[in-house]
Amino acid sequence: MLTIGTLSRQTGVKIPTIRYYEQMGLMAAAERSEGNQRRYGLRDRDRLSFIKHARDLGFTIEAIRELLELSAHPERPCADADQIAVRQLQSVREKIARLQTLETELGRIATCCHGDHIKDCYVLQSLANHEMCESEHQ
Repeated sequence: MLTIGTLSRQTGVKIPTIRYYEQMGLMAAAERSEGNQRRYGLRDRDRLSFIKHARDLGFTIEAIRELLELSAHPERPCADADQIAVRQLQSVREKIARLQTLETELGRIATCCHGDHIKDCYVLQSLANHEMCESEHQ
């Protein structure tokens, strides 16, 4: 059996996050020792590692919940898991596109400033006036 500290070190998940995952129902409530300390088994460690990896890839709590539910039924086709992964991939691609737009606009703003004084600073002027932007980047 693993203490919460050991589980945290082995998985790289902080203790408050482990407790949060228990509250959210992603992890089962831990067994308790006679001294009321949480105790975890290797299956708990493996589940937490799965959750951490999914979070590292940007999956939402709800998507992870769906994936965990699917993993509990190994006889089911994997099309549902594939669909969840495709949704996440699309979300990442949308974020990348937004970040590329931000990069372009920030690059333009940062290189347009030729003033010697703050009163002439293009960076500050463009931040104060969204109409000076060349693209929509909200």
